[in-house]
Formats: sequence, C-alpha cells, structure tokens
Amino acid sequence: MRRLSITVLGFLAALASGQTAAQTTRDEQFYYPGGFNWEFLRTYPEAARLFNAFDYGHAVLYEKLYTRRGKAEPELEREYRYLTTDLLVRPPRFAVAEEVVMPSYAKLAWRAKMMFDWAHVLHRQIYDAYADDRLTSARRDALIEKLTDYYLSNRKYAFSDRPKSMALMDEQYFSQTFRKTYPKFNGLIWAYHWLQVGLYEPFIEGSTNADRKAGVQATVARFWSMLEDPPAGFPQYMPMTSAIAPRFSAAHPRAAVIFDNLHMMHDIISDILTADTIPHNQKGKMINQQLDGLQDPSRDVMSMNEWRMMAEHMGGVDVMGGPATGLLPAVRAPSSPDRRAGARKPGEVQHREMATPDSLRAGGQPQHGDKIQAPPTPADSVLPRQKPDSTRDHHH
Repeated sequence: MRRLSITVLGFLAALASGQTAAQTTRDEQFYYPGGFNWEFLRTYPEAARLFNAFDYGHAVLYEKLYTRRGKAEPELEREYRYLTTDLLVRPPRFAVAEEVVMPSYAKLAWRAKMMFDWAHVLHRQIYDAYADDRLTSARRDALIEKLTDYYLSNRKYAFSDRPKSMALMDEQYFSQTFRKTYPKFNGLIWAYHWLQVGLYEPFIEGSTNADRKAGVQATVARFWSMLEDPPAGFPQYMPMTSAIAPRFSAAHPRAAVIFDNLHMMHDIISDILTADTIPHNQKGKMINQQLDGLQDPSRDVMSMNEWRMMAEHMGGVDVMGGPATGLLPAVRAPSSPDRRAGARKPGEVQHREMATPDSLRAGGQPQHGDKIQAPPTPADSVLPRQKPDSTRDHHH
C-alpha cells in the first residue's frame, strides 16, 4: 500500500510539473520606490489620465486584430470613434487591466504584454520625476538615469538600449501591413506615441512651474489638433524620440532609445497580427522571435550617431507630427476638445467632432455625472476600471 501511495504521489507530482511547464509564467514587476511617484498624476491630471485611455486603445486594437482574422475593420472603426469622441475626452481615473480588454491576445503574447507594461512603467516614472518640483535639475537627471538602470536590470522584460535598425519595422515581408490596411487607427497610435515622448520637452524647456504647466497644456492641445482631420492630421511616420524630444534624447539617450524600440515593436506586432502571410497559429511564435531581436544588443543595431540622424533621413520632425514645444503662439486651445457651437477665433484649434463634459469646459477635470454626447461603448469592449493607479506602490 505504501509503495502504491508513493507511486501515485509521484505520478501526480510529475503531472503537475508537466502542466506547470506547459503554461506561460505570469509574473509581475515592482515600481522603483520613491516620494516622486504620482507627482505627474497629481499635478498634470489632464495629461496623465490620457495614458490610461492609450492603454485601452492598444489593448483593444490587438484583441480585434487577433480575433477577427482580417475582418476587424468595422469593429476598429467603432472603437476608433469611441476612443476619439468619448474615452480620450473622459479618460479613466484608474489604470486599465489590459488583460481583461484583450484576453485572447494576452494568452497569445503574454511576454509582449509584460514587456510593454514594463516600458510604460519607465515612461510614467520619468514623468513623475519631471513633475516633482522638489528635485533640482541635477537630482532629477540622476534619478532618471537610476530609473533607466532599474528598468534594464529586469533582463526578462527590458527592451535593449541599443538603437535598432528601422528595417525591422519597415522591411520584413509582413512590414507596413497594418498602416496600409488601417491608416486611421495607425495614425492614432502614432499620435499616442508622439505625445508619450513629446511631453518630456516642456518639462525641460520650462524654467518655472507656470511655464511647464503651460507647455504641457500646449503639447496636449497639439495632440488633440491631430485628431481633427484623420488620417491627414496624424504623423505620417513613426515619431522618433530623437526628433520629437531632442532635449530629452540628449540628456537621457538610453531611455530615448528604449522608447523608440518599444514603439517600433508596437508597429511590428500590429503588422504580424494583420498580415495574412503569417498563419494564425504561427503569430505568437513570430511575435516572440521579434521580441528576441528587440532584446538582443548584438543584432540589427545601428550606432548612436546613425540613430540621431535617422529621423532626418526618414523625413524629419514634420512628418512625425511636428515639434512638441514652441507651440504656445500657434496653438491656443484647451488641453481637451470643446464641442461648443460657433466659429473659432483666429489661431484657435477647432474640435468639431469631439464631445466634452461640462466640467472640462469650465476648466476642471471630468466629474461623476457629467453628461457627454458620444456613442456608447461597443458591447464587446467594456472598459474595466477596477485597477487603481495606486498599485504602483506594490506591484504592476
């Protein structure tokens, strides 16, 4: 009997071990601790909360591309309208649990999802460092370098800080499929990425808190102006950090390169999921192969000088959405769209198709109970808002 029990226990242990090995490990990552955390959300909520909406936009895009198998256009059009007339206007107060929005894609590409999350943590913590006015410039720069070191220490999920060849995004057999098939949604993603890197510049350029606040508002207003005439108003090429955020790139080149590699991978995955030249059952494998390349510091790399010149070679800042600062004389617009009827004043940016809560028109933040004229959320795209941003104090 004892021998039988041992045999049964051994069999169950082997079975459990086999099941565990067959499953993808789903681990989490800790934020770098510090008193600077949450300063960006506290001081610049009109900008910070947009990134919660961006997370939803990326997640729902990948889910639709993967599950609709080449027939995503009607649903992506509905999602585009929802994003641009509702969710971006009233961005979530809390971080989006993306795996709830993209359950099928998360099962397919959990590693990609975690790598994107980890890079977005670096994005947000650098915003926090810039928003903390208790830090001197020297301490802030040192903190950003420390945050970059901390990011790179997670070798499992960190993108390389070596600049990668643009051929990975533009010259593979499946490349550019997404932007050609869905130019409007592609332009929206590029506008997201423009704002993500462009927001660093007004913090560096502004000499006072008032200057920085005005600069951030102008940069956000420039983002909104891109949405007026899609896809013509969107960046025509993937915004490169060296072009959109030259001061930031000069001060923190490793972080700038990481963000370019991240945004390049966003494009690559969209192409993989769209391309009918990649069998549906091979898409996960292809995504992992591409992630291997983006993490390998020895493959498909260019020099830092080549990286700095690449933006100009691709057409310059103008085709990537334009500069992120120097906008105040030209862009006199609210930091979110206004749907009031009537003609605009000279120099104002007009947002005819955007809906705005009353509290935003009064210069505040969206409040519970605000009424907004916008299409309802698509039935199969219910937005989860249960994951609070405060999870940064523990893990992400």
